[in-house]
Amino acid sequence: MSRRRLLAASVAAATSALGLYAWRIEPHWLRVEHRPMPIRGLPTNLVGARLVQISDLHIGPRVDSDYLLRVFQTVRELKPTIVAYTGDFITAKSSIDDNARRVFDKLVQGSLGTFGILGNHDYGRGWESFDVAEEVVSLSAKAGVTILRNQVANVGGLSVLGFDDLWAGQFSLSEGMAQLQPDDPCVALVHNPDAVDEPGWGNFRGWILSGHTHGGQCKPPFLDPPLLPVRNRRYTSGEFELSGERRLYISRGVGHLIRVRFNVRPEITVFELERESDNGQRSV
Repeated sequence: MSRRRLLAASVAAATSALGLYAWRIEPHWLRVEHRPMPIRGLPTNLVGARLVQISDLHIGPRVDSDYLLRVFQTVRELKPTIVAYTGDFITAKSSIDDNARRVFDKLVQGSLGTFGILGNHDYGRGWESFDVAEEVVSLSAKAGVTILRNQVANVGGLSVLGFDDLWAGQFSLSEGMAQLQPDDPCVALVHNPDAVDEPGWGNFRGWILSGHTHGGQCKPPFLDPPLLPVRNRRYTSGEFELSGERRLYISRGVGHLIRVRFNVRPEITVFELERESDNGQRSV
């Protein structure tokens, strides 16, 4: 075999192997991310508690149900105090069939509280099927998940502020913020990270958890992902410092729209709650 043919064969083999990895391995190669979450005014009883973020399940035929059930079992073994689902329980083009209902029935709960918000896909095709959204809310509630729609819930003295979806036109910053006191220790949930750039956050200081981007699903080494469904293209995945003493965390999510991931492994995120002092330092 000539060198040219050998090189071509090697390139073809490497390309096939890479494609197989991106299709068969990485989409189900879950990573458990561990991060501290310092919160100003956190009640003493929640110091050391675990908040687990789960995002973008995309329950339906595009994401293997057994894989999702394994993810839930992984979360259960972490013994979370609070579980927060940050939207896109389903994929818009998928009908909610008996198999999807079986997965909803197995949604994992936190020992003190379990909350969720809706994403754009939870509103069905065109993000405007409100009957689909209501079914997602109903199925989640049956599984013990409280869906917050521009609402605040309290768990052990911590406020959880959950916003409805931006693309579906249901996001209301004013409605949610009106229910929050300025000094309340709080974690906010928004599906689309572009929501953090909307005017009206006022004196909110603290963490905002989101998803939506899937981290781009495919990311060339040392480069930004080429495809991101956001206006602000710096919102890829991970932690971002924002104005007004806010911190944004964007999950890469669990599921996918197309079964392919490269250099963007799916994740669940485990935040260990810490008390932050008034000067921004962690209390010892």
